[in-house]
Amino acid sequence: MSATFQRPRVMGIVNVTPDSFSDGGRFLEAGAALAQARRLIAEGADILDIGGESTRPGAVPVPADQEIARVVPLIQAVRAESDVAISIDTMKPAVARAAVAAGASIWNDVAALRFAPDAPEVAAELGCEVVLMHMQGEPGGMQDDPRYDDVVAEVEAFLLARAFTAMAAGVAREKIWLDPGIGFGKTPAHNLALLAALPRFVALGYPILLGASRKRFIAALDPLAADAGARLGGSLAAHLRGAADGVAAVRVHDVRETAQALAVWDAIGAAL
Repeated sequence: MSATFQRPRVMGIVNVTPDSFSDGGRFLEAGAALAQARRLIAEGADILDIGGESTRPGAVPVPADQEIARVVPLIQAVRAESDVAISIDTMKPAVARAAVAAGASIWNDVAALRFAPDAPEVAAELGCEVVLMHMQGEPGGMQDDPRYDDVVAEVEAFLLARAFTAMAAGVAREKIWLDPGIGFGKTPAHNLALLAALPRFVALGYPILLGASRKRFIAALDPLAADAGARLGGSLAAHLRGAADGVAAVRVHDVRETAQALAVWDAIGAAL
C-alpha cells in the first residue's frame, strides 16, 4: 500500500425488482425503494445504481415500459431531494432515455450497448457517462457453461471493441467506463483471473467499475457463504483489492461497510 492510494467511488445498489439475486423484492414498493436510497446516501454512497430488471443468472426479461414504471419515479424522488449521482442499470435505450430525463447521469449497461442496434447512438445523444460491461451470453443462460481460451485477453478485447463502437457513434472517450463483468458468464476461476488482472484493465486508460458484491464465486471459496447475505467479507476483500489496483468505483450492496473499509485503508495510506 502506498500513499498514492486513490479512494474509489462507492456505487450503492438499489434493485427495484422482485427477483434480484441478493435482495429481490425487498425494495419493489416505491416507499421502500426511496427509504433504501436515502439509507445508502447516508451511509456514504457516491452513486446510486438504480435498476428495474434483474440480470441474475436465469433472470426473465422485463418489458421496457414496466422497467420505466419501476425506476423513473424513484429517480425523480431521489433527484428532488439529493444531488447524488444516479446511474440507471439497464440494457434498453428507451429506459436509459427515460432515466436520464428523470435525473440520471450514468448509463450502466451490462450488454455494453448491444441490446438494440441504436444503443450506441442513443448513448451519444444522451451525453451521459456510459459503463460498458462484459457478459458472455445472456442473463438467462450465461452461467450454464461459460468457456474461454484466455478470459483476461478476451474480456479486454471485447471491452476495447465496445469502447471503439461507442466512440464511433459519438460517445466522448472521457464518458466511457469499462467493467470486466465479474459473475456474468464466468466460472469462479474466471472471476479470480479477472480480479488478479485488474491492473491490466486499469492500464487501458478508462475508469474501471468493479462489481464483485455478494457474487457467487465467493461461495466457491467459502462453503459457509451459500447465502448471498453471508458474503460481506469476500466482497470487501475483492473491492479493497480493486481499490489498491486503481479501479474508479466499486458497485456494492453493503455501502456502510465498504465506505468504512475504504476510509480506514485510505487513512493507513495517508499515514505512510
